[in-house]
Amino acid sequence: MEERWHRHLGVYGICRRDRDLLVIHKNRGPYRNRYDLPGGTVEPHESLADALYREFQEETGCNIEIIQNLGVRDFVVPHKLENRGTSHIHHVAIFYEVKCLSGKRTDRSVAEDNDSIGAEWINIVELTPENSSPLVMQAIAWINGDQSDIQVKRLDNWIVKA
Repeated sequence: MEERWHRHLGVYGICRRDRDLLVIHKNRGPYRNRYDLPGGTVEPHESLADALYREFQEETGCNIEIIQNLGVRDFVVPHKLENRGTSHIHHVAIFYEVKCLSGKRTDRSVAEDNDSIGAEWINIVELTPENSSPLVMQAIAWINGDQSDIQVKRLDNWIVKA
């Protein structure tokens, strides 16, 4: 079968507290039932920064300051979108280092149509490829000083958790 990719562009924040990372609990999509970074889709007529501010507020309840852009990575993950006839998601992720200024993390999603169900601080040693999205694993690589190459990362054996 021919691969048909759906390209998804998103902005994501890496928010740290010592060795803890602020993560969300994903409840839809290819990263369902895993930890993921707060962030998501850039809406039409929305800047990257505005999208990140909005997504962080919706998913964590935190108002943030953007410290710096860390880079862009892309991932290809097997995931069917029946309504689009696709076999894979081509996830283009723009990463920022952010600082939580105010608000508190939420135990449940703020927005009804959100694809996450709460946020929490997790020590990075507890975050693994088995329980986290590739975005979280990229964040940990950067935290640990790994400036890996920019080649697309294919996750052909990716399993969406039920």
